[in-house]
Amino acid sequence: MSPNVEHQFSVTGEADARHEIEETVHTVLYPGTEVMTDVGGLHFKHAGKSVLVPQPSDDPSDPLNWSVWWKMVIMAGMCITTFNWTVGPLAISSQVPYYVAEWDSSLPDVIQFVGVSILVLGFSNFFWVPIGRAYGRRPMALMANLMNIASMIWRAQAKSYGSFMGACVVTGIACGPSETLPGMLVTDVMFLHQRGFYMSLYLWIAWSGTLIGPVIAGVMSDRYGWRSFWWLCTAIAVFSLLFQVFLMPETRWGERHVGIAHDVVAEPSGFDATEGKTDIRLEEAAQQSTNVNEVVIRLTGKPSKAQFSPWGKFDKTNAAGIFPALIMPFRLFAYPIVVWSSFVFSWAASMLVIINVTQSQAFAGPPWNMSATDVGYTNFGAIVGVALSLVVAGPLSDWVSAFLTRRNKGIREPEMRLLALFPFAVSCLLGGILVAVGYQHQWSWRAIVIGGYSLLGLVIPALSAISLTYAIDCYKPVAGEILVAATMVKNLWAYGMTRFFNNWIVDAGYVTPIMTDTALAIFFAGLAIPLYFVGKWLRGWTKDSPAHREI
Repeated sequence: MSPNVEHQFSVTGEADARHEIEETVHTVLYPGTEVMTDVGGLHFKHAGKSVLVPQPSDDPSDPLNWSVWWKMVIMAGMCITTFNWTVGPLAISSQVPYYVAEWDSSLPDVIQFVGVSILVLGFSNFFWVPIGRAYGRRPMALMANLMNIASMIWRAQAKSYGSFMGACVVTGIACGPSETLPGMLVTDVMFLHQRGFYMSLYLWIAWSGTLIGPVIAGVMSDRYGWRSFWWLCTAIAVFSLLFQVFLMPETRWGERHVGIAHDVVAEPSGFDATEGKTDIRLEEAAQQSTNVNEVVIRLTGKPSKAQFSPWGKFDKTNAAGIFPALIMPFRLFAYPIVVWSSFVFSWAASMLVIINVTQSQAFAGPPWNMSATDVGYTNFGAIVGVALSLVVAGPLSDWVSAFLTRRNKGIREPEMRLLALFPFAVSCLLGGILVAVGYQHQWSWRAIVIGGYSLLGLVIPALSAISLTYAIDCYKPVAGEILVAATMVKNLWAYGMTRFFNNWIVDAGYVTPIMTDTALAIFFAGLAIPLYFVGKWLRGWTKDSPAHREI
């Protein structure tokens, strides 16, 4: 046995280890099922009391081994770039009267600025995700941000309806990584027990950017003209680019194997796990019950200089998988778990689209007669809900999973996370009723904004984070492709809403369209009940599929 405290098993060794665990705990370890405790003679790397899933390598440049400071820098960069990519595309809702007057256009024509951006954004990830695989996350982010800067300048300078529409198309392409890159970053640098919170953080920033954009756009349009907002977006994009260049190294890493410490040889305190090449310090705490050492790891690694390369390192193995990566999102629609998470994500997001496409139509007219600034301010109701979701949704999801894992003797099933959905499904129903009936019967704006918008704001990131994290837990190697598939469904539905929703409201009133969409959101969230019981069987059904192998 090598003196190294971690032994990287071959595929055969991993299978033997998995079989030994299954024999000990009397359960089948389908992909997605994780062992969160030491089992028999098999011991895993720990951080405190938490077993690290996935198991990190010995290399200090491995993003899983980076120090807390570096991981927080990556998460801060994720938040900055996500905000940059989301603050602009949907900000038009409070500027609608200005575009109608500028180009003598109708309300549906102006709303198409939003619809086209959404549609292009959803499909642009068929371009971005392969780049992220073949060249890395860093080149993907830098290229997208440069394109975004160009599109913001184009918007600010547009002289016609057609020109502005062209800029919206480029914006949609440039902002595509907002839907996929953050999930990749969370999976690259965070362990399983941390992902719920950071996925919620990402979605909180994404939805907050989408909601704050109209607030800022409305105020700036009233005071300085609508073009001023796009110059502000240009400045935000430049700041984001500088942060990426200097503080966001590459996080892509190679294929991982299950790291198991078996019959570990004790080493002195401060033992260097890679003979002087790493500052990851491993401490061993002897366990009296098994006489086998538990491997405890302190994360003190950092990125190498090579990981700051602006163009990335071309990976032939991943490049060979570009075509499979392109078709994988379509193949994933044969997987019920991915289909379900895509639909929950899509209809949760549609709650935001409802706010976005109706607020000017409703509040700019009687009895409210709000200005563009005041219409923008109504988004603060949803912003409060989104902020509350960050505090509640991710931690609740992780806590429920951890509690049920302890009850299950240290075996964690992805389905445990689903129980956290139900409080937010109830919030969705109440929020939809307040907005639909409030609009229709012209209630006080306080009931609609403080009550309805806040509840819908709570729902949007909560349902999204829990459903997407569940799917990624089940099919980790294709996390990016899952997000592409989910985004494709979401943005197709959102485009349809921007195309037809306002006219449907004119014909049928507010209640029928809004409550139909709300009912669909609750229906898909409610499917978590049968999925809780049959999800493991579905994972077993797909256990030999390509989704469990690195593409």
